Amino acid sequence: MEREEGITPANSVTLDFAVQGMSCSACAARIEKALGKMEGVYMAAVSFPLRTAWVQYAPDATGAKQIAERVKQLGFTALLNENARNGLQMEHNTLKLRLTVSALFTLPLLTGMAQHIPFLEPLLTVLPEWLTMPWLQLSLATVIQFVIGMPFYFGAYHALRQRSANMDVLVAVGTTAAYFYSHYVVFQNGLFRPLSAASAHAPPIYFETSAVVITAVLIGKYIETAASLRAQEGSGGYGKLQNATAAVERAGEVVRIQTEFVRAGEIVIVEAGEVVPVDGIVISGMSASDESLLTGESLPVTKREGDRIWAGTRNESARLRIRTEAAGHATMLNRIQELVRQAQRSKSAIQRNVDVVAGWFVPVMLLFSLITVLLWGVILDPGNWSKALVSAIAVLLAACPCALGLAAPISLVIASGRLARQGVISKEAGALERLASIQTVIFDKTGTLTEGKPHISAMLAVKGSRSSLLRLAAAAEGRSSHPLAAAIKREAAKLGLVLPVAAEQAFTPGGGIEATIEGQRFAIGNARFAADSGWTIGNQAQAFAAARESSGETVLYAALEGECAGVIAFSDLVKRSAGETVKALKELGVTSYLATGDHEAPARAAAKAAGISHVHASMLPENKVELVKELKRRGKRVAMAGDGWNDAPALAAADVGLAMGDGTDAALSAGHMTLLFSRLHAIPEAIRISRLTIRNVRQNLTFAFLYNVMIIPFAALGMLEPWMAGTAMALSSVSVVGNALRLTDQLRRKAGADA
Repeated sequence: MEREEGITPANSVTLDFAVQGMSCSACAARIEKALGKMEGVYMAAVSFPLRTAWVQYAPDATGAKQIAERVKQLGFTALLNENARNGLQMEHNTLKLRLTVSALFTLPLLTGMAQHIPFLEPLLTVLPEWLTMPWLQLSLATVIQFVIGMPFYFGAYHALRQRSANMDVLVAVGTTAAYFYSHYVVFQNGLFRPLSAASAHAPPIYFETSAVVITAVLIGKYIETAASLRAQEGSGGYGKLQNATAAVERAGEVVRIQTEFVRAGEIVIVEAGEVVPVDGIVISGMSASDESLLTGESLPVTKREGDRIWAGTRNESARLRIRTEAAGHATMLNRIQELVRQAQRSKSAIQRNVDVVAGWFVPVMLLFSLITVLLWGVILDPGNWSKALVSAIAVLLAACPCALGLAAPISLVIASGRLARQGVISKEAGALERLASIQTVIFDKTGTLTEGKPHISAMLAVKGSRSSLLRLAAAAEGRSSHPLAAAIKREAAKLGLVLPVAAEQAFTPGGGIEATIEGQRFAIGNARFAADSGWTIGNQAQAFAAARESSGETVLYAALEGECAGVIAFSDLVKRSAGETVKALKELGVTSYLATGDHEAPARAAAKAAGISHVHASMLPENKVELVKELKRRGKRVAMAGDGWNDAPALAAADVGLAMGDGTDAALSAGHMTLLFSRLHAIPEAIRISRLTIRNVRQNLTFAFLYNVMIIPFAALGMLEPWMAGTAMALSSVSVVGNALRLTDQLRRKAGADA
């Protein structure tokens, strides 16, 4: 099937499933690449930390079974009927069992270390003789190598079969070499000669090396899966916010049914202490609603008749009756959850670069291991192939890209979850990375910097009455969702005006709207729209507009057949959080701009109230895009904060588009990130989180890089025993995971300090 970049048909199907058997990010990249090449597959994304895969495909060309079969051919298991957390928990439990058995069998093998650590050699004379018997060492090592360690062989086989290499290849090759070398030494010197007797005249054996490495790798993987579970719970733990059942009024009775079966318009009863199961409008009752886990707001919000309420919030104090607007998978909570998963599936530039490095790192290390053998056997210690082999094994066991592959994903998963808790939904991992370097934020005015709920403060009717002017304006704005249009329609409804039918409506973004009403051409718009349309505006209208604008109000002109029929003035309060937000951004080194389609006077009044000195007024959508591009040409990293409608082009042009949202589909779909409920102070919070996260990722990458730069030469020069190299490799992954998890505590402390 021919595919076109970035385009998927309407009938495409999305499959989300858990994957077991991945050992590092190279495995995830291999699955992603193979699935992406399947006939009918449009997009595929695989997350190693979360052990999940996401595939978008055409159902008439392929299906879930074929996708699962392809994953199986690659050597992994697709758990189609398990959610990601359950699949990861199963893997965690399996690793726990393997680790326990491996550790118990490895302990007796540690006596072998006394052969190559001089100050421990006297222990061989005091330990029970049977404990130092080579036959016991061989038996225990065989179980660890070929029973406990068998998954490494399967992983290596499938990787090599796909002409790839991963951590399993290094572990399998390195431990097998150590095992068979020791196997050879044992049979050369006898199965029943104690190590204490053999040490004087026989080469040392390295059974403990293969066993310790396998055990250490299992410890690292066990800690990795535990970290992934913790990160997953922190980023996508919305299950505890969901109520599986709802009490619904039906036929005069209250019945409890599955939330998915609640229909729009039905009345749901929510008692005090219960989690709200649906999105809707409160129709009776008054209570406090705890929205902290959904919006980041710590204080309960009072809900009364007419207020909107969301699934996942907790009704604190009294019974509420709610008219359902969305239930089940249609709720805002579920849409947020899907967007968070979408961000976790995507990859930042850092992750993509790391994946490229990990792809060639393993083959290069295999080659370097071969060079080490030749270097020792031919140049450094000619003929001592035993030393050459041991050094090469140490290189293989030290060189593993696990720490490199884990450096970014776990930190980014934790950060995306924390952002979601603050009411900031990132739709792609790259947006979080770009946000950390933002130097300039451009704010739209109406609905972004202001409350977005303007009201009509004054009207001047040049022709006819004010009621007739309002009636025509409300009819023309009937299909518009702009805040000023909403204010006009609210005022008309309040006065009980009967609206005529508007036809042939023509909308000019950032300008105004025209329509044919009762046989006449009526239009309403801002000053630029009026000027461009060539309206005749008298002195009375101009004086009224100038007076209202001088006081910071927004003005729209109305015209009948090209002649000014009146002027409508609007007031819209600047958000109380605007000034604090601009101040917080300044402390972060971020400059704030205001770009609005509004007139100069109200724009400057709003900017002054918020503490913004850079003001651009009378801006059309294309002018805002040009402003974004101009700042970027100056080398600035630019974020645009807008309402997700008229500002869509500027949101897309910015490095990071921040859509101010109220939970609607449009708001959740606009921009690179969405700020739920238009919480301005979430912008500096998000920048702080992103900067802490990227700093954490860079620390991880630096450590992983320095580890490889330092440890591999030591291993190649014979300064590390193989078991030391293998243990160091496992500990490097554990260190990176530990530092990534430290980010959780940093973000929690930061949130507490800001509260």
